[in-house]
Amino acid sequence: MNPRILLIEDESTLSLLLQERLEREGYSVTACKDGEQGLAQAITGTFNLVLLDIKLPGRNGFDVCRELRRRCINVPVLMLTARGDLRDRVKGLKLGADDYVAKPFEVAELLARMEALLRRANNSPPQLIDSVFCFGNVIVDLGKEEVLRDGSPVELTAKEFGLLRYFIANPDERLSRQVLQERVWGYKRVLNTRTVDLHVAQLRQKLEVNPKEPRHIVTAFRSGYKFVPFP
Repeated sequence: MNPRILLIEDESTLSLLLQERLEREGYSVTACKDGEQGLAQAITGTFNLVLLDIKLPGRNGFDVCRELRRRCINVPVLMLTARGDLRDRVKGLKLGADDYVAKPFEVAELLARMEALLRRANNSPPQLIDSVFCFGNVIVDLGKEEVLRDGSPVELTAKEFGLLRYFIANPDERLSRQVLQERVWGYKRVLNTRTVDLHVAQLRQKLEVNPKEPRHIVTAFRSGYKFVPFP
């Protein structure tokens, strides 16, 4: 599939020029002209990269970037900044932008920076920033052993957190109850598979929107369980 680009730029001429050029290069482009619309698209859509102007009507680019990172939407963000304004570049990077291009810019430079960000994103685990991992409406700080759901703390037992940590380290893999008992509980042989089932049920109750129809900690048919960060 062609990489999906979200272009948030209010200057009509530049936006049209970039959209046409990017589409000729094989990208699929969605263009927005203000920060509110761009943020809504970024939240609800699935994009490989965001091209984000700073000076936008509605919400400016800083606000959009800040809100994306607050929601743990870690799509690469390439900011379009004013030439020579070092403060804008530094502020954007501190808020979570991955790179910037100063206006006016050569499209060839923009394309090169986009390709570098896309390669980096494809070669690294998604949604992982240092020791913080995000899925759905859940934020897990592996270093601090803290979990938030919709911004509120979630209390997990030590074993529940250990099980969640192992799921996060092995996304989209079928994990048998035996493997989970060995790696999380340290058992050398299977003792009681209900132990795993009960802990999984507790995690679902605490972290899933609908525990009866889990989207992230799912049952792997005739195998055990599978952690799906991005259903």
